[in-house]
Amino acid sequence: MNIRALILATSLAAPLGLAAPAIAAPAAPDSELHRTVQRLDRTLFDAFNGCDLKVMGDMVTEDLEFYHDRTGLERGRAAFVEAIRNNICGKVRREPILGTLEVYPLAGYGAVEIGSHRFCDARRFKVCDPQKSGDARFTMLWRKTDAGWKLSRVISYDHLDRPD
Repeated sequence: MNIRALILATSLAAPLGLAAPAIAAPAAPDSELHRTVQRLDRTLFDAFNGCDLKVMGDMVTEDLEFYHDRTGLERGRAAFVEAIRNNICGKVRREPILGTLEVYPLAGYGAVEIGSHRFCDARRFKVCDPQKSGDARFTMLWRKTDAGWKLSRVISYDHLDRPD
C-alpha cells in the first residue's frame, strides 16, 4: 500500500470508528472485491454521465459526505443529487483514467476506492480529450449494507485544469 493510500484510508476510517488495522493490502484486480468496486464505480458514473439522478441517489448513503478541494464539504444525499442536477447534468462528462484504480478492503465496513479521473465539457466531447480535459484524484468509501453497497464518503482533490 502506498503512503498516500494509507494516510487517506486512515483519515477516512477514523471518524467512522474503524481502527487502522482494518486497512489491508490492496485487493488484486482479479479479486471479487476489486471487480465489485469497479462495477459500482462504472454504474455510478454511467448515471453521472447520463444524468440518472435516481440511480445516483440510490447508490449513496443518506449521510453522504463529499469533500471537494475547490468547493468544500457537501453533506447529505439530497444536496448531492441537487448539485449533480444543477452543475453536472448535460455539462460535464467523467471518465476514469485506466490503470489508476486501487481498492482496499475495510474490515467490517466495506472498501476504499482510490483513483484518478478526467472531466470534460459534455457539450463538446463524447470522449474526453486528455489534452483538453481536467484530471483529478479521488478517494471513495463504499459501505457494504444489507441493502447492498452504498457510497458514504468522497474526497475529490488535486484538480488539474487544462485550457480548451
